[in-house]
Amino acid sequence: MRKLTVVTLGPGNPIYLTRQAEKALREASHLILRTARHKTADWLREEGVAFRDFDAYYDQFESFDDMHRAMAEALWDEAGKHPVTFAVQDATTDGAVRCLRETKPEDAELRVLPGISAADVALAEAGVPGDGWLIVPASDIAQVTPDPAWPLLVTEIDDRILAGEVKLRLSAFYGDEAPVMFCPSTAKTARKPVQIQLCDLDRQPSYDHTVCAAFAPVGMTERERFGFEDLVRVMARLRGEGGCPWDRAQTHQTLRKYLLEEAYEAAGAIDEGDMDHLADELGDVLLQIVFHADIGRVAGEFDITDVTSAICRKMIRRHTHIFGADHCETAEQVSDNWERIKREERQQKTQTEVLRDVPRALPSLTRAAKVQKKAAQVGFDWDSAIEALPKVGEEAGEVRAEIDAGRSPDEELGDLLFACVNVVRLAGADPEEALNAATEKFIRRFEAMEKAIVADRKDLRAMTLPEMDAYWDRVKKDE
Repeated sequence: MRKLTVVTLGPGNPIYLTRQAEKALREASHLILRTARHKTADWLREEGVAFRDFDAYYDQFESFDDMHRAMAEALWDEAGKHPVTFAVQDATTDGAVRCLRETKPEDAELRVLPGISAADVALAEAGVPGDGWLIVPASDIAQVTPDPAWPLLVTEIDDRILAGEVKLRLSAFYGDEAPVMFCPSTAKTARKPVQIQLCDLDRQPSYDHTVCAAFAPVGMTERERFGFEDLVRVMARLRGEGGCPWDRAQTHQTLRKYLLEEAYEAAGAIDEGDMDHLADELGDVLLQIVFHADIGRVAGEFDITDVTSAICRKMIRRHTHIFGADHCETAEQVSDNWERIKREERQQKTQTEVLRDVPRALPSLTRAAKVQKKAAQVGFDWDSAIEALPKVGEEAGEVRAEIDAGRSPDEELGDLLFACVNVVRLAGADPEEALNAATEKFIRRFEAMEKAIVADRKDLRAMTLPEMDAYWDRVKKDE
C-alpha cells in the first residue's frame, strides 16, 4: 500500500512545529519539502535531516494548478516505491495537498497531520478583529469571491507579481485605498505587521511564502463596491424590524408594475447604448428580484436561493449540449433543443398547449409574435413576408366593411394587427421594436414639422390638415 504523510511546517520558526510534526520530520525515510525556501529547511539541515524539494517545479510550470497536479503525481509515484513524507507551509490550504486528495489511488493511505499554520500566527500578530476568517492562498485568489463583510487573510504572497495579482483582484471588492495589515516575511527575526493601503500591496520590500495580508471586515456605509450578497443583506435590513416603512409594506402585487417599469427602462438604456446607464438600470431590475425574494422569505414561500437554484437548474437542464450528451453546432439547433426540452418538462402533448403557454402578461405585439412562431413549429405559417402581406389587405377590407356597416370594428382591428405582426415577424423584425422605431420617427418628424411651421410664423393649431401635410412632406423629403 502506498503511504503518504503530509506535515504542516507553519510560518517558519521551528517553535511552531507540533511534537507530532517534528517526530514525523525526524523519522521520515523520504522527506520532500514543497520548497526549501521555507525557513524550517535551515533547521532541518542543522538537525541533520535529509530532504528533497520541489523548488525546480516553480520555473517549469506556467500555472499553479499545473504545478500542483505535477507535484501530486510525482508524490504518488514516489509513494509507490516507499513511504513518503511531504512538508508544506499549511496543509489545509495547500494546492498540492488538495490535488493529492483528489487523485488518491484506491490502494493508498493519505495521512494529513494537524499543525500550527502561518495563518494562525499571522492572525495573532496582526491583531485584526473579526470572526469567521476566510483564509486563501494568494495563488487561489482568482477563484475566490471575497465578501468584505467578513475578515479575509491572504497567505503565501510569494513574490511581487503574485502580490500584484492579489491587489488587482481585491481592488474590485475593497477599493484601492482599503487598509491592509501586511505581515512581512518570517525570515526577519522580529516580524512586525504594518498597515498599508491595498494599492501598495505589491510595493513592499520583499516577499516569500510566509508573507500574508489581513483585511478587516468593512461596514456597509464605508464601502463603494458591493456584491450580490450585500444587496440581499440591504434588503433584509430595509424590510426587517426597525426598517423602512415603505419597503415593509410592499407585496408581490404592489411591486408588479415596478418590475415591468424597471425592465423597460433597462431596455431603453440598451437602445441608448449607454453602458453606465445600463449598469444602473440593471441594478434596479436586480433590486426588484431581491425585493420579491425577501417578501417570499418572510412569508415562508421561497427565498433568493430558491430563485437562483431554479434558474441554475433550468439552464443546466436545458443546455444538454453543454452539460449532457446532446450535440448542437448552431444557435438554431440550440433553440430547437431548448423548445423540445421545455415541452418535455411541461408535459405538453399538443401544440395548442404550447401556444397557451405563452404568457398573457407579455405586451400584445410580443405575445402575438411568439404565438405565431410556435404555430410555425408545426408548419402552420407562410413561407415569407411577401406571401403573408395580402392577408393584411384582406383584414383591412374587413375593418372597412364593419365601419361602413356601422358596427364595431374591434375584432377585425385585432385581426388586422395580428396579420401585420405576421408580416413583421416573417420579415425578420421584432414587432415591438418596429413599432417603437416608427413611433420615434413620427415624433422626430412632428418636431421638425412644428419647428418649420413656427419658423414661418404660423400657428400649428390654426392650420388645416392639408396645410400640415405639406410641411410633413417637406420634412420627409429633407430626411
